[in-house]
Amino acid sequence: MFNCVRNMICDLVEWRSQILSGTLPQDELKELKKKITARIDYGNRILDLDLVVRDEDGNILDPEQTSTISLFRAHEIASKQVEERIQEEKSQKQNDINRQAKFAATPSFALFVNLKNVVCKIGEDAEVLMSLYDPSECKFISENYLVRWSSSGLPKDIERLHNLRAVFTDLGSKDLNREKISFVCQIVRVGRMELRDNSTRKLTSGLRRPFGVAVMDVTDIITGKLDDEDKQHFIPFQPVAGENDFLQTVINKVIAAKEVNHKGQGLWVTMKLLPGDIHQIRKEFPHLVDRSTAVARKMGFPEIIMPGDVRNDIYVTLLQGDFDRGNKTTAKNVEVTVSVFDEDGKRLENVIYPGAGDEAISEYKSVIYYQVKQPRWFETVKVAIPIEDVNRSHLRFTFRHRSSQESKDKSEKIFAVAFVKLMRYDGTTLRDGEHDLIVYKAEAKKLEDASTYLGLPATKIELEEKGHASLGKSMQNLGCCTISKDSFQISTLVCSTKLTQNVDLLGLLKWRSNTNLLQQNLCQLMNVDGGEVVKFLQDTLDALFNIIMENSDTETYDILVFDALVFIIGLIADRKFQHFNPVLETYIKKHFSATLAYTKLTKVLKNYVENADKPGITEQVFKVMKALEYIFKFIVRSRILFIQLYENKGETEFMESLRHLFKSINEMTSSQTDQTVIVKGAALKYLPTIVNDVKLVFDPKELSKLFTDFIVNVPRERLVRQKLYCLIEIIHSDLFNQLECRDILLPMMTDQLKHHLERQEEPEACCQLLSNILEVLYRKDVGPTQRHVQIIMEKLLRTVNRTVISMGRDSELIVSDFS
Repeated sequence: MFNCVRNMICDLVEWRSQILSGTLPQDELKELKKKITARIDYGNRILDLDLVVRDEDGNILDPEQTSTISLFRAHEIASKQVEERIQEEKSQKQNDINRQAKFAATPSFALFVNLKNVVCKIGEDAEVLMSLYDPSECKFISENYLVRWSSSGLPKDIERLHNLRAVFTDLGSKDLNREKISFVCQIVRVGRMELRDNSTRKLTSGLRRPFGVAVMDVTDIITGKLDDEDKQHFIPFQPVAGENDFLQTVINKVIAAKEVNHKGQGLWVTMKLLPGDIHQIRKEFPHLVDRSTAVARKMGFPEIIMPGDVRNDIYVTLLQGDFDRGNKTTAKNVEVTVSVFDEDGKRLENVIYPGAGDEAISEYKSVIYYQVKQPRWFETVKVAIPIEDVNRSHLRFTFRHRSSQESKDKSEKIFAVAFVKLMRYDGTTLRDGEHDLIVYKAEAKKLEDASTYLGLPATKIELEEKGHASLGKSMQNLGCCTISKDSFQISTLVCSTKLTQNVDLLGLLKWRSNTNLLQQNLCQLMNVDGGEVVKFLQDTLDALFNIIMENSDTETYDILVFDALVFIIGLIADRKFQHFNPVLETYIKKHFSATLAYTKLTKVLKNYVENADKPGITEQVFKVMKALEYIFKFIVRSRILFIQLYENKGETEFMESLRHLFKSINEMTSSQTDQTVIVKGAALKYLPTIVNDVKLVFDPKELSKLFTDFIVNVPRERLVRQKLYCLIEIIHSDLFNQLECRDILLPMMTDQLKHHLERQEEPEACCQLLSNILEVLYRKDVGPTQRHVQIIMEKLLRTVNRTVISMGRDSELIVSDFS
């Protein structure tokens, strides 16, 4: 016990000196304060001292300023947390659990990497390519972070000597759950064909040749089990066995092997896992991540995409090929050059990114494997093209044999070409996945002319679709291209917030181009994959509200647009897409501009409620009720924008439409039919969510009266729990904080409590409701409360006493809330 307490005191003294130093960043200071208060509470418990009750920031609660109920709840929470800490201390998992809880609360995180040194005898310039890799799936999951290393053993950009930092962003819960994640470094030598070639003849230079890899398992860092940003990790280097050893194969061999015979060669890095997206990280960890830090994004979308995060990235991976040696005695040394051209044959400049931290280039040259018939590259580049150019652009791959002697190499021309268009015939982008491209042969000069091949099929699938007959005909017309026996495969992944691979979604986004299909497109939206819809959330919502605005004089599309809106809101309520809530909130506040939407949305909503008991409609009304919060956010925002333009024009009609809507909801809830019971339950659950928005454009006192009528209309013997929890939510709203609104709501609430307590119906919910009312009445910022306390005493004291007596001493409810 003494040793335990002494260690804790030493920790507290150390932590106190850290706070007094004033050098800690804000986020670390906050974390440290929490750690200190947790340690004090834990020490008090093991010494049998009093438990100190604190607020969320660790400050001691003042009993003079805190209600009895709040104190009791805080005491319960503190006691539970100390118990959990005792268990954690016993199992030595505290840091692990705390960190995992912190990362579980954020939808995205990033791995910060600081490259300290590359200890490796290369002898020539080199490219050091670092990325994250999934060994189970044998694929890279992030872009490369590229550092160009000089033959002198220093970075080529000498200014970055002690500032080689990168952050691998957009990681999410899916990555946390991966079986393993490796940090992989590939070293590509840039120079002669063979390093040991000391020939007197002039040698070809600037060739990219495989040199070796270094691999580190970072699973424990990613999952939060290891966290020491100062620890320098040594990643041992494994050279390629022969210079035609594929880098991907070496990576897998190193992962499978337990030890690497590195002879002291390798990389030195420090790493730290950071919670949040790139904007949060720059704000919270400025000492680690600044504007000069390279950002290597995940190949694929993060779990949450914010408006303003406009991307139009196409990841192109050179997979493998099979090349005939032709008139050579040995297999060719094939180099693939990747570039992007438009349909007029003009090259797009600086659109290819070989890695984060490096400049954009106009053409990318692959690694060359010496005398290999079937090279396997697995090299990925990012192609970022302006949106307006995508439909006219194609990727071009040219193949050339490279010779080690400069004189011979100069005479080597392009021997084949392959291509693929970025936009398909139906207006959607190139499909994700592998593409088996056709390799075309012709004279080198003609292969450089886009018109030579652009009319031909690009992939083996297209060739089959077009049929051999039509192909033969087009071949005759061109008279210069032949299909080679060589083969070449690539894979692509489109990460675009502006281009879709879904035909139905594209039809809706471009609805003006064919209004005859508008109804069909609106219906088809419900069949589009949720992930694709949320990715284009802003554009899809813009399209829906533009349809309403541009068809304001007709009701043809109103119900379909409303259904589509309910579908989108329902998607975001889904656990899988719940992180998109801030995106929707941001859209409503900053991007939404449909001033006439409120009239149409209110009308369709009222129509649905009035027909809730009709067969086939009940299920849709249930979905509508679940979407009520955001439907009203759109209605209210639309009305506010309308007022800003036209002042109070149409106010009477708007107020009347809301009154009629509430009347329809009241009539639905008062009906005794069993068919709509699920809809009534949903109305009780979701109607309180609209309060804080509606009171911005509607008289709060009248709103309180409408809510009172709504609750009174619910048959007393049905949906009791749902009704009581509905009242709890109303107490948590801004409405109950206002004196004049409380005058209307409180008598109804006390009547409901009295009725249900006397019948001992849902005592737990009654307990919670009463304690929430008392907590609000204790506050100093809600106006005079004495009269309201008097109402509760007169109406409920006798009932509460009787209920307590009838429950018996052992009931948890007596201990907790009736205290």
